Amino acid sequence: MVSTFRRYFTRHMNALRVASWGVPATPNTGPIIVYSNHPAWWDAAVYILAADHFLPAHESYAPIDAAMLRQYGVFGRIGAFGVDLESPRGAADFLRTSAEILSSPNRALWVTAQGRFSDVRERPLGLKPGVARLPELAPDCTVIPLALEYGFWLERGAEAFLAFGKPIRGEDLLGLSRPARLERLEAELATTLDRLSADVQSRESARFRAMLEGRAGVGGIYDGWRRTIAALRGRTFDPSHEGRAS
Repeated sequence: MVSTFRRYFTRHMNALRVASWGVPATPNTGPIIVYSNHPAWWDAAVYILAADHFLPAHESYAPIDAAMLRQYGVFGRIGAFGVDLESPRGAADFLRTSAEILSSPNRALWVTAQGRFSDVRERPLGLKPGVARLPELAPDCTVIPLALEYGFWLERGAEAFLAFGKPIRGEDLLGLSRPARLERLEAELATTLDRLSADVQSRESARFRAMLEGRAGVGGIYDGWRRTIAALRGRTFDPSHEGRAS
């Protein structure tokens, strides 16, 4: 199933890039909670690819809007569970299911903590209070902020960018009140987002590691003409604008 998302991603996007400083260190013990901003529909696919790449030894799960899960049932087959975002019952169901998931040390819970699509520049981030309650369900957990951003550089397809922030021990968060805990989580994610955005704005691919790369170039008649010109000049045709091999 992951291979299906990998093919889909590379068919529609130019690359998935992780900031060189934002690669996570996997904790030795306890479950993992990854919480992120929520800039686009692509976040679910990035979660799946990132979980497979960075946490292959963990079973990964993620809450998703119940209406969306009904529309995209494929996500339910790879660890997504539906949540009613508009009712108190939905919040209770989210916490109950999360507690069951986090009861095992080899599991990871991935949460779009804003609970809605939001621009990466929005401040404050407005994280949902429920994310601050998750450490109470598993005091031995590790909580990791994840910054997500998308943009267009030189190719026809968009770039997806991600960076993991500084891990936080669940026990340390439990020493704070819930409002202070939420404030800490929001500050850590905002810091990670700001640093990632600075790298994205630089347009310097050397600041990132390419996890996946799609098919470069424009295609069709235009690339056919470029290929012919390269052949006539005795050169290897590279369809990309940034000089990478196809």
